[in-house]
Amino acid sequence: MNQTNQIEQTDQMNQANQRDAVLVTGASGGIGRAISLAFAADGWSIGIHYHRNKAAAEVTLEQVAASGGTGTLYEADIRESHEVQQMVEAFCRLVPVPSVFVCNAGIGGSHLLLRQRQEDWAEVIGTNLTGTFHCLCAMAPPLLARGGGSIVVIGSYAGFHGMIGQAAYAASKAGLIGLVQTAAKEWGAGNVRVNLLLPGWQATGLSEGSMPEGGAWKIHALGRPPSREEVAKTVLHLAQLSDVSGQVWNCDSRTL
Repeated sequence: MNQTNQIEQTDQMNQANQRDAVLVTGASGGIGRAISLAFAADGWSIGIHYHRNKAAAEVTLEQVAASGGTGTLYEADIRESHEVQQMVEAFCRLVPVPSVFVCNAGIGGSHLLLRQRQEDWAEVIGTNLTGTFHCLCAMAPPLLARGGGSIVVIGSYAGFHGMIGQAAYAASKAGLIGLVQTAAKEWGAGNVRVNLLLPGWQATGLSEGSMPEGGAWKIHALGRPPSREEVAKTVLHLAQLSDVSGQVWNCDSRTL
């Protein structure tokens, strides 16, 4: 695993007078970047995970610094369990043991069910569901060792209701419901909270070409999607709640 930029940033991270540390997967853009900035603005040290798009991750790092925070880049393919393990171990060495992890990394796809190619299905499930499983398995031990902490997993409304042309994506996000609730029950005695957050429609690369238009917003009570900044602040808030676990937080105005 390439851990570029870690050496030169170690002193900066270790010397920063910050309250705590969080690792955000899929932080190179979109929702992951917004979440990173929300934590940075609140005084946290940020582990910025990316896969392939290093340039975008560096933009996130620059914005974190501009917000007064500190950060370190980590490259890992979450489909590979050993890469995730190496990333988490490296992050725990660079800063005080993190108290929060955010599992945001994921990919999309757009194929009608009968036209869904097996290789595309496997890639989406392997990233969104199995990749999150790898993350949870690597993230829980350091939290249990420190006496507790929080993991927020980013899910999707599609996981509850499905969506035309999104069979693999919806199935992968539906799987996260059971995964999160099982993890919450298994790790609750160790004070590790695990929750699922649904960010609603966001204009990102993942939703390109599928964002609702016009009257499609009618199923939202407010007639609009939630702002990305509000979603990020909700993740920050949820991560710090000490008595909430195994829950699903829906950030938009649709009936779940």
